[in-house]
Amino acid sequence: MLPPTLAKLLMRALAILVFFAHAWVPARATTLQKLTLGEMVAKSTSIVRAKVTASRTTLRGSDVYTIYQFETFETLKGQNGSAPAEVAVPGGIAGSVRQVVAGAPTLLAAHEYVLFLWTSRSGLTQLMGMSQGLFAVERTAPGVVLTTRAAAGEQILDSAGHAARDEALSMPWAELKAKVTAITAAGSK
Repeated sequence: MLPPTLAKLLMRALAILVFFAHAWVPARATTLQKLTLGEMVAKSTSIVRAKVTASRTTLRGSDVYTIYQFETFETLKGQNGSAPAEVAVPGGIAGSVRQVVAGAPTLLAAHEYVLFLWTSRSGLTQLMGMSQGLFAVERTAPGVVLTTRAAAGEQILDSAGHAARDEALSMPWAELKAKVTAITAAGSK
């Protein structure tokens, strides 16, 4: 048994060691590339209007993902009927591991969104440009459906690698749908 003063000294030294060990662990940072609507449409493997039905978290290697399940109402790009039913967003809590990823949005159950998606070779479907690829769908008045996307709050760069400023987007659903359809048709020619 150690004398009380030595035990306190060892506990204090251990606490300092643990603090500095965590301070040396590199933090994960996210830098987003600013994407225009046209770039998001062109790079997306699918674009859907859907409602969140459930979510869960999972650990893939050392990365935590929140997996959102959807009910798809309409597919603007991609094959009808084959729209992804799940979308992975980096970050969340899986067991005792908690990860926060800058630029990764939190989706709300029972809320409707327009999602610009891409699917990796491993089959993981994610949002294009993190929060840039997510538009909330709101009904502002009878018959009026509005889509909005907040400006990215994280560091964002233009295609040349220079700091850029993102802007919020808001437009009626019919207008967003028409733009996506026109860009998709122009890209397939």
